Amino acid sequence: MAKIKHNNFIDTVDEVLSGAKKEGVLHLYAEDKVLTGRTIQIKGKEMFHFGTTGYLGLEQDNRLKEAAIQAIRDYGTQFPLSKSYISHPLYYELESKIEQMYDIPPIITKNSTLGHLAIIPTLIRDEDAVIMDHQVHWSVQNACQLLKLRGIPVELIRHSNLDMLEDKIKQLTTKCNKIWYMADGVYSMFGDYAPIPELLALTQKYTQLNLYFDDVHGMSWKGKNGTGFVFDAIKELPENCIVVSTLSKTFGASGATVFCKNQKLRDKIKNFGGPLTFSAQLEPASVAAAIASAGIHLSPEIELMQKGLANKIAYFNQLLSQRNLSIISKNDSPVFFLGMGTPATAYNFVKRLFKEGFFLNLGIYPAVPIKNTGIRITLSSHNQQQDITALVEAMEYHFPKALQETNNSEIKIRQAFGMDNKKAENISESKEQELFIEEKNTIQDIIKEEWNQYMGKQNIFDWEGLVYLEKTFSQHPDPTNQWDFYYFTIKDNKGTVVLMTFFTYGLWKDDMLATESVSIHLEEIRKTNSLYLTSRVLGMGSLFTEGKHCFINQEHPLAEKALKLLLDKLEEKYNDLNADMLVLRDFEKDNSYNKIIVDQGYFKIDMPESCVIENQVWHSYEEFTKTLSLRSRKHFNKEIEPYEKYYDVAIKDKLSKLEIARAYQLYNNVKDNNYAINTFRYSQEVFENMNESPNWEFIVLALKSDTENQFIGIMFCYKNDNHTYVPELIGMDYKWAKEYQLYRQLLFQTIKRANALQFQKIDFGVSASFEKRKLGAQIIPKVAYVQTRDNYAMELMNTLQNDYKSIAK
Repeated sequence: MAKIKHNNFIDTVDEVLSGAKKEGVLHLYAEDKVLTGRTIQIKGKEMFHFGTTGYLGLEQDNRLKEAAIQAIRDYGTQFPLSKSYISHPLYYELESKIEQMYDIPPIITKNSTLGHLAIIPTLIRDEDAVIMDHQVHWSVQNACQLLKLRGIPVELIRHSNLDMLEDKIKQLTTKCNKIWYMADGVYSMFGDYAPIPELLALTQKYTQLNLYFDDVHGMSWKGKNGTGFVFDAIKELPENCIVVSTLSKTFGASGATVFCKNQKLRDKIKNFGGPLTFSAQLEPASVAAAIASAGIHLSPEIELMQKGLANKIAYFNQLLSQRNLSIISKNDSPVFFLGMGTPATAYNFVKRLFKEGFFLNLGIYPAVPIKNTGIRITLSSHNQQQDITALVEAMEYHFPKALQETNNSEIKIRQAFGMDNKKAENISESKEQELFIEEKNTIQDIIKEEWNQYMGKQNIFDWEGLVYLEKTFSQHPDPTNQWDFYYFTIKDNKGTVVLMTFFTYGLWKDDMLATESVSIHLEEIRKTNSLYLTSRVLGMGSLFTEGKHCFINQEHPLAEKALKLLLDKLEEKYNDLNADMLVLRDFEKDNSYNKIIVDQGYFKIDMPESCVIENQVWHSYEEFTKTLSLRSRKHFNKEIEPYEKYYDVAIKDKLSKLEIARAYQLYNNVKDNNYAINTFRYSQEVFENMNESPNWEFIVLALKSDTENQFIGIMFCYKNDNHTYVPELIGMDYKWAKEYQLYRQLLFQTIKRANALQFQKIDFGVSASFEKRKLGAQIIPKVAYVQTRDNYAMELMNTLQNDYKSIAK
């Protein structure tokens, strides 16, 4: 299989979060000598604190503080021993009080992350399966990774998509004993709720279905005795439900709690739930603070606290209802999310609010989709009514200014979050009439000379190449090979071209750039569900082409404005098509437009490296080898040149029908053996149309020893009018590949042919860069910029890749 460098999910996350850190809105430090909960000091400025997750403010309650201090005096800073041996003296009282709150004995863990690691591998049997909401907390998803090593199915569904959940349940019912659905009670970013009544109804319909909730953000501010959102919704815990809650955040102390009805299961988790058995227990101070907090939860005071916070939430909602602010999920939780759409707008808005004296949280990828960047606002009992009023007034004032300064609008935000069906404003012309954008749907409507002047020197997308692509793909009956074409040209008011590009719209496989093992796994599923994990993509260029798909006149003073105008137009087109993904490719890794694109709501991913040979002119093999490194020269002399004598090499402008059939067979051989770039299989019509195009030719290799002289290798090559030679596709008979070095010979014969035609450049495309480098190819790192409706596909691909890496290890 051809090797390529695959994108690393962690690198993408690092790129996004590093950008936010540079903007001064992440990885900050509080500088207060004393914390009160109402304000917080950052970089010398005191701000009203609207970013806490201690919604009832209990972390500042003197009763909790005094209890913690006294516990340290009585028992020390820690009790360094596993609870499996002995619990320190305060544990029994805490467990008793928590049981009084819930009427169920609890399991107490160090924190919710360790709690999930203790529960999930113990709870889930080898014959079970797990389905996760793709926005369930990271700690749940991380714990589920351990299940995959045991061969337990772990599936993802889109956020709160009950139809998708039911489909997954149906797929698993005959294969598994229990099916566990894992979700948050209250989601930490948007503040929306799990659809608990509907989920309970599904458990009645499918008796195998069990529910597992992480309710740490629903704790204390909701429910009898502050037992949380989930317990308030279900009233009594069913046998088929597990709830993990918290003693930190709103509870004001540290630790987490686990609740299940089954005593035998509870004992099993306590007996051998990894971190419960082998990790240190909660410190005496934390347990004492939790006891004090539990006392408050068991008293009538908790209802007064809940009511006080509810009044502030209602007041905030009332103020918001009178303003034109894009709050994403309107409910009675203390978590609010103000949609910004793009990181640039969010950075601008956060910094504006910081200056006004308000601390808010940035909500950014991977916590939310990159185009769903926004501001998380959390209310707590510390916030005063006048603080809330001032915050809303500041938000109302700065929101339109942040939009204006970052080329954004409320309509764009609402479309990004799917809040309504309003059409975007007409952005076909810039406000100052400095730039004009033209959109065409066929290359026939673009002047050939103008297109070739700016775009025609690359790959196969000169004017004639696009005629071929349109003829082949624009009306194809197979949806996997059918593309719509969009051409964009931006000119200044003097008619000078500032930017030119083209896009196609069609189906892509979500695993196109995943590792081979992932694609092989998914292709098995696609044998019965051909469109499994595919997306409708509006992508720069096409899946058939590679190279610089976008011309930007970098010397023009309006170059950056032209790019922003294009991004506006693309967003409009993306929403009109209701595409799943918007992709800009192939940009060189270190390009000057990175910040502009990323700030407009794209995340950057590494693409496979491009391989290019330029400006090679040679008249003998000796001259050719002088262009190579010493090591590559040895490789040529040993692995390539000696094998040429075994082949008859023919250059053909046309193939007979039999030859086309043979060529297609050889292409399919390669397709079946190479998942490095997993695209859809091309139909034979693609190759028949090559035969009718004057710009295509075929390098055909047959073994001299074969009496039938049937060719065993073929390179499908495009001759670009601007002197670029493009070996686009390859076909091989693997029976002879190793013995006669067939692949390497095809590469060399391509170089030899391009040299004979005096082409200045060979676009060798992507994959197998190691082999191409040995023949003198220059390796060019490339990146793409991507927008998605949600993170589901990316998270699933990352999860699958990690699965196969773990198995390989």
